[in-house]
Amino acid sequence: MKNEKILIVDDEADILEIVGYNLKKEGFEVLTAENGKRAIEIAIEEKPSLIILDVMMPEMDGMETCYQMRNIPALKNTLITFLSARGEDYSQIAGFDAGADDYITKPVKPRVLISKVKAILRRKGGGETVLEDIEAGGISIDRERYLIKQGVKEINLPKKEFELLSLLMSKPGKVFTREAIMNQIWGGEVVVGDRTIDVHIRKLREKLGEELIKTIKGVGYKFET
Repeated sequence: MKNEKILIVDDEADILEIVGYNLKKEGFEVLTAENGKRAIEIAIEEKPSLIILDVMMPEMDGMETCYQMRNIPALKNTLITFLSARGEDYSQIAGFDAGADDYITKPVKPRVLISKVKAILRRKGGGETVLEDIEAGGISIDRERYLIKQGVKEINLPKKEFELLSLLMSKPGKVFTREAIMNQIWGGEVVVGDRTIDVHIRKLREKLGEELIKTIKGVGYKFET
């Protein structure tokens, strides 16, 4: 885990310095950017393992930065977490909707932050796996290229929507419970409620059509072919 690259993005110099100092003490290679546009440039060039994003920044805020990063194929395996003083539920939901893997609220003690960073990095798992393509209901998913096609139309999805659709399409007709969706898409380390899952389902229906994803009341969702 040590020597992995971490990109910190924040317009406050003291945050960059303090967070960067503590990460370097743990053996991480630290990169910094003061705004979203610069962060995207650095991320494409350096391909960090983890990006730590502030929400409120000049030129391009953290939400838009995260969304754009999630649509860049070269960054498909990069983990993203927000580190923000915005701790409201709607801010955290917006962060996950933009494609973040986690959301950490300020203030946070350095040791706690380091523990959270290590926990997030562990989600990468043990090495690369071969991801099989999926095709069902007129939709095809190229998981290696992070590409979705519906007929001849290509559709770009944020990371969590992509993963949720991949999960549902992996077994057409199978009902996935809300608990199973939470565990497989967000992991046990992130607190996600039904509302967040419902928002992701709604957005998928808006992009793919209402008829493909069925709601099983009181249970969960399934992909219908």
